Amino acid sequence: MKSFSFAPIAPQKASILILGTMPGTKSLELNQYYGHSQNNFWKFMFAILKEDYATDYETRKALLDKNNIALWDVLQHCDRVGSLDSAIKNEIANNFENFLEEHPHIKTIFFNGQKAAAFFKKYVQLKKPYTLITLPSTSPANASKTYQSKLEEWMIIGTIK
Repeated sequence: MKSFSFAPIAPQKASILILGTMPGTKSLELNQYYGHSQNNFWKFMFAILKEDYATDYETRKALLDKNNIALWDVLQHCDRVGSLDSAIKNEIANNFENFLEEHPHIKTIFFNGQKAAAFFKKYVQLKKPYTLITLPSTSPANASKTYQSKLEEWMIIGTIK
């Protein structure tokens, strides 16, 4: 099944960019980044940014906007059955050259998991230096680390803002 990524959430003054690989089935169904209730992305962001957790998607997007954090996916589209990154085939990357030119304040790029980092490194040629940091995937499929240990690694975002 062909899957397409969402438009980025990208405040003009974003200094941080967080990249996933491609929205999973539940996210696509809801038309929301990290829409699966068991994905910890939004719980982490509210904890890192010291705000009360909210399930409302507009509130979630506003949190990123207020903190100058952009959110996107490495891939523009791919073939995938289900939600696992390991099932991705025939992938095409998003246009980062244009995106990064349009968002010149971005200095740090975080990857939500190893696969996002691998696809980025495979397809994207950066024209200027960025700090690239790979974090553990917030997906419920990533059971190799505890919630707390993943959150501790993600807390680095709060130190960079």
